[in-house]
Amino acid sequence: MGIIQELRTIIKGKVAIQGADVLAPEGWIKDATVLIEDGQFISIDAGNSPNGFDFVNAQGLQMLPGIVDLHGDAFERMICPRPGVNFPLPMAIAENDRNLLSAGITTFFCSITDSYEPGLRSRDSARALIEFILGTGKQILNCNHRIHIRHEEANTKGHEELCDWLTSGRIQLLSINDHLPPAGNEQMLSRYLNGLRRRISMSDEEIKEFIVQVQQQRHQGYKQVQELVELAHSYGIPLASHDDDCEEKVLESQRRQVAIAEFPGSIALAAQSRAYGAAVLMGAPNLVRGGSHVGYMSVAEAAKNHVLDCLCSDYHYPSLFHAPFKLAELNLMNFEQAWTLVSSRPAAAAGISDRKGKIAPGLDADFLLISPNDSLPTAIASVYITGQQVAKYSIKN
Repeated sequence: MGIIQELRTIIKGKVAIQGADVLAPEGWIKDATVLIEDGQFISIDAGNSPNGFDFVNAQGLQMLPGIVDLHGDAFERMICPRPGVNFPLPMAIAENDRNLLSAGITTFFCSITDSYEPGLRSRDSARALIEFILGTGKQILNCNHRIHIRHEEANTKGHEELCDWLTSGRIQLLSINDHLPPAGNEQMLSRYLNGLRRRISMSDEEIKEFIVQVQQQRHQGYKQVQELVELAHSYGIPLASHDDDCEEKVLESQRRQVAIAEFPGSIALAAQSRAYGAAVLMGAPNLVRGGSHVGYMSVAEAAKNHVLDCLCSDYHYPSLFHAPFKLAELNLMNFEQAWTLVSSRPAAAAGISDRKGKIAPGLDADFLLISPNDSLPTAIASVYITGQQVAKYSIKN
């Protein structure tokens, strides 16, 4: 047995976290003792630590459920920091893993785009990421990684391979995306070109010619998506829509029995999504920056109108830790309720609330110890996943 494996075996025994103020499902438990055995919470109360447990002094700290991030793609910048400049996956994703932990993210749905684009968002890149995360990555990554495939409707190549990923259990969340600009829509084309230039090295003329070719695949892609939707439901894989910006798209998502509505375009569309049972997911950077970078509704508006269910990191991990503090600061909801938007509610939306998202007996012991009254990720003193301390930081008093 190697040294690291031996240490993990020792840590995974019995641990008592004592003295922290704990955010439990029923509210704060002051100066609590939290008992952990074999990676799961077994009790949370105000009593003393029993014999046989390794004692961790958490006096003066707060204990929060670990963050569950359903949609994050900032890892792309680790792989490809400049157009056409790629770094080895092990280096990039290992660096990303540390960034996740430093932002308090303990469960990460790695949002991998399965696109018709060459390069970073291609099927080849998606395959390489999945193989690494589910293979070698299991030995070197500390954050609990799950696979979220963002399938572009117009990507028709390798359909059988994608179906196999669904049926073999490689994918834990499937979202249906359509970022391809419709013919004649110059505004959407300009926005798409700006994003594409950051990912691949092609001239504008080459890109426009490429888009025309891909647009011819839309009809076939739509048919394939119907099969993907059916497979997802058959295998219990949650389904998400993406950027529903009109009533027709919301109705299509309803027909597909979507569980998560990612970034709906307006209050009315978000309310319509919630009415058929979808959880509305929005990006924490939207709140931190004061609005959507693409002109959709703001998170603050969504919170005021009670159409916000979950937050995700989207493209910036630290925003997800900061967002609940911001919601409380803006008096949009209390902190306890706001923290559920990054923990228990995303876990429920993804169908993993029986294991993740709360500090409660029987659930995985994923949690943060933080310095109180500090809304920046630098408040994090340590991060635990299934009862193991996976990150420890110095904090200023």
